[in-house]
Amino acid sequence: MFSKISLGSMFSLPHIRSHSSSNAFLMLIHHLHISLSHLDLPCYFARYVAVGNEPFLSTYNGSFLLTTFPALKNIQSALVKAGLGNQIKVTVPQNADVYDTATGKPSDGDFRTDIHDRILEIVKFLSDTGGVFTVNIYPFISLYIDPNFPAEYAFFDGRSQPVVDGSATYTNMFDANHDTLIWALKKNGYGNLPIVIGEIGWPTDGDMNANAQLAQRFNQGFMTHIATGQGTPMRPGPIDAYLFSLIDEDDKSIQPGNFERHWGIYTYDGIPKYQLNFGVPNSQIKRASGVKYLDKKWCVLKPTVSLDDPKLPDTVSYACARADCTSLGYRTSCGMLDTRSNISYAYNSFYQKNDQDDVACGFSGYATTTGQDPSTGTCRFGIMIEVDSAYSWKPRRVRSNYLLVLLLALVHLCVSSS
Repeated sequence: MFSKISLGSMFSLPHIRSHSSSNAFLMLIHHLHISLSHLDLPCYFARYVAVGNEPFLSTYNGSFLLTTFPALKNIQSALVKAGLGNQIKVTVPQNADVYDTATGKPSDGDFRTDIHDRILEIVKFLSDTGGVFTVNIYPFISLYIDPNFPAEYAFFDGRSQPVVDGSATYTNMFDANHDTLIWALKKNGYGNLPIVIGEIGWPTDGDMNANAQLAQRFNQGFMTHIATGQGTPMRPGPIDAYLFSLIDEDDKSIQPGNFERHWGIYTYDGIPKYQLNFGVPNSQIKRASGVKYLDKKWCVLKPTVSLDDPKLPDTVSYACARADCTSLGYRTSCGMLDTRSNISYAYNSFYQKNDQDDVACGFSGYATTTGQDPSTGTCRFGIMIEVDSAYSWKPRRVRSNYLLVLLLALVHLCVSSS
């Protein structure tokens, strides 16, 4: 039996606290089930409902400690009432920081002391209802926050110094992190609880270690690693995992880092950044079809503007705060640009995000439009796509919440074999 690698089939929901909210969810999921039951999808359209996302993250300072478990029970109740309790399971995706090991060895792993009782409450509920423990594991984050982290340990090539833990030997961080969770569950009486990797991936921009080459190396390495179905030393067998992410998100919070907007395998307009072998026939990643762009024009800094103008920095700050300048920086895709091109990139990002509105290329008279593409090397000055050439996921453009979820399900992509 092989591991399963997916790019969909898990719905993520905000916390649902009230009885009326859970009833609304019941109606939605029941409608979705009936509407899609006749489609011949490659795998069941929804396998899990994710309640919240990383609610016990340490940086949240306990903000969701008291609301997560009630929300989980509400959703489970709604699924049971809809007659879907056996087909769709509830889960709470957790960040890998909910457990730790003081020695670096997986066998010394346990849940954080400040959330220990709360997370075991959830673990017991998941065990009792046939649910799964979902965890998001990101070796890239460890490399990003710790300059002393051994870079090769993040990948699956076997080039790193191994970590020996009793009879187990670990040559990559994923296996070690995964088994640290296994040990934490085992120590608390839930060693057999199923585990799903809710998110795993590698960004392609926004940091010196984020590029398409490393992303391809990591994602392909991960899929090849788990394709054998051998699992990890503490949990032999298939691994169920979801690659993150299908497409870039230019409005995502960059509080953790500029890389957060660049996890996609595809660019915003459906261009594959690199190829992946999913291990099944005809699994080549192809460019999206039918995408139409706005006019071939860009917003750039006027050549007559002096870089010494004291008002110029404010215009750049304005553009970047309202658009996306995360590709500008040290050893990023646009890190080689000179000052004028940096400013032009910021202006153009704001201009395109506002659908090439003439007003969006004003900047106090410092900017102008051009028909000459300013892209250079690895730095791409984008052009916005027409909103009608592809589905818009903005809620304001969808008449019904049901329709939104139905459309999301229709673009579901699942690659698996058994």
